[in-house]
Amino acid sequence: MGFGVERPDVTMKDYHINIFYSNEDGGYIADIPDLGACSAFGKTAAEALAEVEIAKAAWLAAAKAEGKPIPRPRYRPVIYKAAS
Repeated sequence: MGFGVERPDVTMKDYHINIFYSNEDGGYIADIPDLGACSAFGKTAAEALAEVEIAKAAWLAAAKAEGKPIPRPRYRPVIYKAAS
């Protein structure tokens, strides 16, 4: 398919995951910028990462079930762009 999307039956493994500490929430937030509203919370960074992997699987399954396009991994932090 064109326009930066993959078939719904293709599972992507290289989405960038942001993890940061939130003083307001008192724990870590992990999100996947390429998957809108895909985020999770954990008391530790490792817990947030594990939870966002679960959220990613649910996000992809829901998109597939609804026949919605699954975006290709595109987000890269600025630091990666500066190094290339």
